[in-house]
Amino acid sequence: MKDPAQVARCFALVPAAGSGSRAGQALPKQYVELAGRPLLAHTLAALAAVPELALTLVVIAPEDRHFEALFPAQPHARCGGATRAESVRAGLDALRAQGAGDEDWVLVHDAARCLLRASWVRTLIETCREDAVGGLLALPMADTLKLAPLVDQRSLGTLPRHGVWAAQTPQMFRLGLLQRALDAARQAGQEVTDEAGAVEKLHLNPRLVRCALENFKVTLPEDFALAEALLRNRS
Repeated sequence: MKDPAQVARCFALVPAAGSGSRAGQALPKQYVELAGRPLLAHTLAALAAVPELALTLVVIAPEDRHFEALFPAQPHARCGGATRAESVRAGLDALRAQGAGDEDWVLVHDAARCLLRASWVRTLIETCREDAVGGLLALPMADTLKLAPLVDQRSLGTLPRHGVWAAQTPQMFRLGLLQRALDAARQAGQEVTDEAGAVEKLHLNPRLVRCALENFKVTLPEDFALAEALLRNRS
């Protein structure tokens, strides 16, 4: 039997240092009001409803002028970087300052996935807690995928969708492993757009935990109206 003092804890890390330039909003998108509350408030409420999480830490930009007025009691760190990977890596150090260790689990969640449900997070934790690598919420692709250049946007071909999944968050890995993966990618000059991508570069295979299309990332102007409609019609 494991010593209770040695049981790995779960921490949530929410990178929220971006400017949201693609969102077409006057404020960074995490602070845009949706269904009567800032977008980020919906995200944090879902995480707060997960009893397995020992702490949720939000990573904000050093120059952020909004967070503390809106979320005065929410643990946070002003260590956000220019990229998601930089913000997450700095956030891991901030979690260590809060007492997290190498064997503790870190669930990294996009601030802009504001339709998150606590039940999805709990399923991820239950599925991955004993996994040797960790895993992430994801969705099998149903659409036909087209390859196109950024400029002309004409289809160059069709990509096979069999076995293709769209990565979501949270993405759940042990702190020590995730730190090692992010550091290795940075030292190799490799760009990573999510935590699973960094872990994969260590020749490890994260577990995919099926989730819902509803867990989408609010990114473009039209996404805000959809997210608001879904939030207002939730039971």
